[in-house]
Amino acid sequence: MKVVVLVKQVPDTETSIKLGDKSINEAGIKWIISPYDEFAIEEGIKIREKNGGEVIAVTVGPDRAQEVLRTAYAMGVDNAIHIKVDSYNTFDTAYTSELLASFISSISPDLVISGRQSIDTDSSQVGVQVAERLGWGHVSLALKLELNGTSAKVTREIEGGTAIVESSLPLVVTAQKGLNEPRYPSLKGIMTAKKKPITTKLPADLGNPEAKVEVTSMEPPPARIPGRKLDAADADGFAQTLVKALREEAKVI
Repeated sequence: MKVVVLVKQVPDTETSIKLGDKSINEAGIKWIISPYDEFAIEEGIKIREKNGGEVIAVTVGPDRAQEVLRTAYAMGVDNAIHIKVDSYNTFDTAYTSELLASFISSISPDLVISGRQSIDTDSSQVGVQVAERLGWGHVSLALKLELNGTSAKVTREIEGGTAIVESSLPLVVTAQKGLNEPRYPSLKGIMTAKKKPITTKLPADLGNPEAKVEVTSMEPPPARIPGRKLDAADADGFAQTLVKALREEAKVI
């Protein structure tokens, strides 16, 4: 069983983000692996432990993105691939998915697992787009994954409950919290990971696709308008005061 896990390097959630003209200011940022991707890695390793085979971690980004591949090695993956893009635009999911799909098609895995979303852009698009480009089925928000030969049964989260989806392999699955409990890298694993090879691929090796999205500027969201407390003697008074404020001040009715 050959499993590819998609991983992404993102800023730590506790990092104070400062904006430049067209991107964030990376000075002083602590970079981590996107937390949902840890569930993808763990599931890949569990599948290998049960069925044999190999787990290959893949990331797209500049040189610093290799750090998440070291983390994946420390957790237990077998191989790591870095698709090196120096001017990586994290918002360009179409470009990212095109690079990933081109690499994945070249190695013909049985299964691709990614996190349900990255915690920086929250687009939830890359895994689904990879599946579409490959012509594979995909199941999102997986809470349980069972493999049986060339088929898979996935329990996925839906609004108000869960649903069970069955599909043939190859398949793309996006991992939701609850799929498993990611293991902590051991000290031995961390030290060993520093010496393991990372294979670098360039866009030119993968069809040299063109970027699809350009960021022209970035700015923080507007400050939140402070709330206002309405005073009235009874429910009718509250209703009249609210309607007056919506009509005369907010001008929405």
